[in-house]
Amino acid sequence: MSVEVALDIRAHFAERPAWDARSGTLLWVDMNEGDIHRYRPSDGSDTVTTAGGPVAAALPRAGGGLVLSLHDGVAVTGQDGTRRWLAQWPDRDVRGNDAGIDARGRLWVGTIAGASSPGWLAHVSADGTTHPAATGIRLSNGIAWSPDATRMYYVDTPTRRIDVFDYDIDTGKAANRRALAAITDTEGVPDGMCTDTAGGIWVALFRGGAVRRYTPDGRLDREIALPASLTTACSFGGTDLTDLYVTSARRDLGDAEPEAGNLFVVPGIAQGVESAAFDG
Repeated sequence: MSVEVALDIRAHFAERPAWDARSGTLLWVDMNEGDIHRYRPSDGSDTVTTAGGPVAAALPRAGGGLVLSLHDGVAVTGQDGTRRWLAQWPDRDVRGNDAGIDARGRLWVGTIAGASSPGWLAHVSADGTTHPAATGIRLSNGIAWSPDATRMYYVDTPTRRIDVFDYDIDTGKAANRRALAAITDTEGVPDGMCTDTAGGIWVALFRGGAVRRYTPDGRLDREIALPASLTTACSFGGTDLTDLYVTSARRDLGDAEPEAGNLFVVPGIAQGVESAAFDG
């Protein structure tokens, strides 16, 4: 096992890597800069487009283009670069954050609470309708599913937990939220996450400089240290989904951590659950 620098880029706040199998590229965002990156491992290239403002996630659409989690809602782009709002949050005090797509192409988005408004986690349908599954959220982050899609894993960062919902893939309903694993033995807090085909849950520890793997029963199984304390999210990629990509941030660090903000990869560590594109 070795941690490698996939892209020496020193991003301000890299977030939400997502593998796009159709193009053989890894999507990721520099959140506060509003930049959407598309990294191609085969030749090391990284192309950048702008979201025109902060962007927390950029995920593939089944029909081409992207679905974007933005400050004020969710937008979709076409193959020609045109953009339209899919949903705008009625309460502008909250802010959109991490997003995920289930095995049937359903989009899930979480928000960050505002000064006087709680956040929430919801399924956003292709017609823009929002279906909340959890309210009272403070800082919504990782969203991922078990290999059989009967469980949805979730992180509300200030709780310092990985939670789990029972998930009905036929209806897209998430219910019976409960704690799976408490992360209280480290300075790091849980952020973005992904899953592998053996059922493992991989979570980045922000301020912890590591990625951890938890078993489906909530037991800590493995920890990988990274040369950047602000690890933000992780996702499997590569042609066989066996490379674990990890984003990081350098916000407020200055030159204290020379590799902070880079995109890292741990080759061949496990096989990730295949991600679907947004069916909308």
